[in-house]
Amino acid sequence: MSDLRGAIAGQVRGWVGSGEIDLTRPPGDDGLFGPGSAAWEVHGDFTAMMIGGISALLLQMLHPGALAGVWDHSDVSGDMSGRLKRTAQFLSVTTFGSTAAAESMIARVRAVHDRVTGMLPDGTPYSASDPDLLEWVHVAEADSFLRAHLRYKDALMPRARQDHYFEEMALVAAKLGAPDVPRSRHAAERYLAAMRPALRFDARTKAVQEAVLRQRAPYAALAPATTLMLQAGVDMLPAWARAMHRLDVPLPGRPVVRLGALGVGRVLRWALSG
Repeated sequence: MSDLRGAIAGQVRGWVGSGEIDLTRPPGDDGLFGPGSAAWEVHGDFTAMMIGGISALLLQMLHPGALAGVWDHSDVSGDMSGRLKRTAQFLSVTTFGSTAAAESMIARVRAVHDRVTGMLPDGTPYSASDPDLLEWVHVAEADSFLRAHLRYKDALMPRARQDHYFEEMALVAAKLGAPDVPRSRHAAERYLAAMRPALRFDARTKAVQEAVLRQRAPYAALAPATTLMLQAGVDMLPAWARAMHRLDVPLPGRPVVRLGALGVGRVLRWALSG
């Protein structure tokens, strides 16, 4: 049994590249948040974070500026899993790493953002360093991660604790260059509603969507879990975002997807706790 646990854990860690990052902290250094923080709680569950990450990426791509940054500066068809892996590593280091490691990671991402510029199809310039675009990417992620945590890890998380999560995440947003972001769940919900008229779905959005949803697990043993997490990520999208993506999980199938994802979560927590 211990061999099975170790095999699953090793494959999961290899999948997200956790062995490639250093999360050690010097004595007395709790990093940006520390044990007991809402960030540690929300970001500490692999399954919920993967489901939330898939949902977040699909949501982010409805914004023309976020879509253009990925389309113009990424290998959309060949590196979508790499993008998710880099996001997972960024979140791991900024959440659980030392203060110095978190600051270094943020500085590297800011340097990348400074190079991600271009023009939208209508001629409007965009920049990944634009505070408004950073705010969209940030809120889409934070909201998706929290909702996945509530569905797949802790449905009873107090509302005040949820608000504290947004308050904590605002620190990372500010360090990335977006100082004025929602600092409560209600504020995030209002922001997303206000942004809906600016969102679009076109052929490029569809291509990115397909790249996200056709991902395959790097290990055959993880293929069923990957399929379930992709389906759960679609199911996690707000109804209006699913409609824009022309995606849906049929109503009779939703309990199957959610129960299956809950089962995946239990297995992976068992494996990763060993």
